[in-house]
Amino acid sequence: MKSLRVFVVGAGLGGLAAASCLRRSGFDVTVFEQAAALGEVGAGVQIGPNAVRVLHQIGIKDGFEKVAVRPISLDVRDWETARIINTITLGDTYEARYGLPYYHVHRADLHTLLADAFEAVAPGCIRLNAKCIGLEQLNSEVRLTFDDGTSAVGDVVIGADGIHSSVREALFGPDNPHFTGMVAFRGTVPLNRLPPGLIECKGYNWSGPHHHFVHYLLKGGSLVNCVGVCDQDDWRVESWSVEGDMDEFRNECTGLHDTIQALIGGMDSCFKWALYDREPLAQWSRDHTTLLGDACHPMLPFLAQGACMAIEDGYVLAHCLRTHDSVAAGLKAYETIRLPRVSRVQLGARERGKTLHMSDPKAMAKRNAQNAADPAMRAREMDWIYDHDVAAEYGVLNEPQPASR
Repeated sequence: MKSLRVFVVGAGLGGLAAASCLRRSGFDVTVFEQAAALGEVGAGVQIGPNAVRVLHQIGIKDGFEKVAVRPISLDVRDWETARIINTITLGDTYEARYGLPYYHVHRADLHTLLADAFEAVAPGCIRLNAKCIGLEQLNSEVRLTFDDGTSAVGDVVIGADGIHSSVREALFGPDNPHFTGMVAFRGTVPLNRLPPGLIECKGYNWSGPHHHFVHYLLKGGSLVNCVGVCDQDDWRVESWSVEGDMDEFRNECTGLHDTIQALIGGMDSCFKWALYDREPLAQWSRDHTTLLGDACHPMLPFLAQGACMAIEDGYVLAHCLRTHDSVAAGLKAYETIRLPRVSRVQLGARERGKTLHMSDPKAMAKRNAQNAADPAMRAREMDWIYDHDVAAEYGVLNEPQPASR
């Protein structure tokens, strides 16, 4: 039987991780990316042990550890007084608990590693300037059409083209996201612009009514990634690449702790995007086409699992196509395995956002008291996410395997 020709639409973190997993499973993989050059929008991304397992399997362990930062803890603090509400110990404690550490990494660094890993097993198989504008099922094949007038025919199409997925729209029509009333500002600060010792090798989450502010180190500790989220109903643009107004960002954080003021004061610019929420999809696949990552389960960032879930998706998808007798059966198995897990994460992120942005003083006091009484509670709540071991459950992908059809 012939090797499947698998087309991955989108060369983001999830698409490239999936492409490596699929190629190492023996499939003929091509990635189509609409941009003129490979790159990644954004700055920091948090990678839990569940996704680190996949990165090891696709051969980027050493490179990843060189560019990533391993925080020693996550400190949740009151964002006016800096009082510690809760501390989750990471570092060696997480490695002992889950078998692998928790990391912070610049998205561009991880993206480069994933692109290089795919190129190593499938040289020349990333096609740029390839914006997908059409999808047609042809019996047992799928035709993609692109905005430059070209087309390509393959056996399987994977829509990994993000939150505004053209593949999802072709399969199921436009989505109907709900604006959460939250807006995020994002920026970075070179560490050498800040007072010495102000920022440790930790994750920080400053919590207050209607707001929270997250920051952590990137680039070997030389850069601070910052994200401030506030309740705001007058901005509806869902894009990571729209430049924000620094004066507006400063005004949102007026009166908050000096550390936050110093971080914002050290920024040259920021980006602003509206946070939308979506209900879990009931179906991802149709015929020989399926979805992956943000294309099928875009989630709010409050569990820091968006990229991690997309990376897991690719591993499970490769396993299902490799171990089933038909494409339809493989895609059905993939959907059946992944839907319950990612839907639970989606809904969990929604609930965590409500917890973070409490404004009722009594409710906030109760939340903080629970954290103080049981400091390990937050860590236990994540066990079901971080304990998940795709390699143990679905087999290793250390060496490319021949396709079975």
